[in-house]
Amino acid sequence: MTLLARAAREIHAAATPAERLDVIVTSAARTLPGIDHVGISRAFPDGRLETVAASDDLVREFDALERKHHEGPCMYAAMDVAVVRSVPARSERRWPGYIGDALQLGLKAQVGMRLHTDDDEMAALNLYSTTTEVLDHEVEDLAELFAAYAAMSLGRTMVESHLNSALASRQVIGQATGIIMARFAVSDQRAFSYLIRLSNTQNIKLREIADRIVREANDEAQGADRADPGERRPGG
Repeated sequence: MTLLARAAREIHAAATPAERLDVIVTSAARTLPGIDHVGISRAFPDGRLETVAASDDLVREFDALERKHHEGPCMYAAMDVAVVRSVPARSERRWPGYIGDALQLGLKAQVGMRLHTDDDEMAALNLYSTTTEVLDHEVEDLAELFAAYAAMSLGRTMVESHLNSALASRQVIGQATGIIMARFAVSDQRAFSYLIRLSNTQNIKLREIADRIVREANDEAQGADRADPGERRPGG
């Protein structure tokens, strides 16, 4: 239990959820018997797989193989089954494309554990052995502790990501509204309504419309600066 206590202290000491995820995978790889590599991945309904944290580059290579073949224990655990075992890996028949290539990278055993975040976010803790084909059942029991830490940290990371994205959207939409107000001498309500109409008629997200308007305004301002470098402008 000394190793688990050390891992828990290191996880709690991490400054941010993202750093905590990195500590979780490195601690799990160091602590779990028979496990040499650990990763955390997010899976999306369209088949995309994103490596969120990895104890080493080999984990990313295994994830790349699952993306390549659109199959594998990690993707299956994240989207369908709570715990997926490929022990030993050479006997696995469910994902022949992935397993064939993974064996070439030295995979001997793999366990995928679903991380419970929410209905829209699917993720898994992935445990790899490149040294043994036999994993004790104790490994999964201990891994549940790391999975719980990972689920909490990943949930916080997702929330922060969504909040940051929402904040960035509001900022750029506000900038675009101000540009329209100045350009056409209209109120903020009419400027915002104009952005909405552009979004609807062009079938483009409001954030993308706002991005384009802000970018075009910046390009125009830079062009004017180059054409008349002697004129003083705000910030110049």
